[in-house]
Amino acid sequence: MAVITSSFPTAQRPAIPGLAFLSRHILTLAAFGTTLYLFAPIIIMIVLSFNETQGRFDFVWRGFSLEAWEHPLAVPGLVDALAISLPLAVVVALIATIIGTMTAYAQIRYHFIGKQLLELILLLTISTPEVIMGSSLLNLFIDWHVPMGLGTMMLSHVMFDIAFVAIMVKSRLRSFDIALEHAAMDLGARGWRVFRLITLPIIMPSVVTAALFAFMLSLDDFIISMFVSGETVTFPLFVWGEARVAMPPQIYVIGTIMFLVLTLFLIANLLMSRPAKPRQDAGAATGTH
Repeated sequence: MAVITSSFPTAQRPAIPGLAFLSRHILTLAAFGTTLYLFAPIIIMIVLSFNETQGRFDFVWRGFSLEAWEHPLAVPGLVDALAISLPLAVVVALIATIIGTMTAYAQIRYHFIGKQLLELILLLTISTPEVIMGSSLLNLFIDWHVPMGLGTMMLSHVMFDIAFVAIMVKSRLRSFDIALEHAAMDLGARGWRVFRLITLPIIMPSVVTAALFAFMLSLDDFIISMFVSGETVTFPLFVWGEARVAMPPQIYVIGTIMFLVLTLFLIANLLMSRPAKPRQDAGAATGTH
């Protein structure tokens, strides 16, 4: 059978310059643009920490200077604000991590009355606007005649940090192989011993990440603290007060230091959470038996 072919050339669309490259790398470009967008405020903060200030509000680059880095605590009141915020964030992160981890473990491993209600409360805690939560806590403390100050801030920060910790730890527990716990129980371990020697070491990277996240949330909180702080001034409240009359570059220095320290902690936690490579048998490695 003869095959009939056309002598007319096949019509092809003219290639648009750059369209093929864009179609192949659009996701990469989107990820790069999103990362740059998210890091833009941090980059500006780091750059302004080296800015040579000539007034109260120097948001324009005027020249490189290390004066703010040489005297990072020279602003009156800054040391007092940090002395309140840092210990408060540590205590809040510790309490919220313990309670949140126990809450997550109970939700994953046990069935109890009100389990779905607890799940709903955790989701509502992280989805409720902080303005509403702060005003509600303020009314609660006033009705109960609780004096405003460091104690009310600690209770408030722990309250909304628990939800974040529980949700983050639950995501790790869902992928945890419960057969490991059953094997430990078959070998005679019970209760706390199983959790301490089997479960906790495996979920520890997620627990540490949740603790760091709770620490950052407490250290960074402004809205709820503004309602329940009383006369106590934390670092975010101090920055807000300073920003109304001046913006010293030392604030950018402290923010840069916090960012770098927390980044190092997250990187260290990521490296420690990487699974160890299995060791090869010496005889298999050398080819001997």
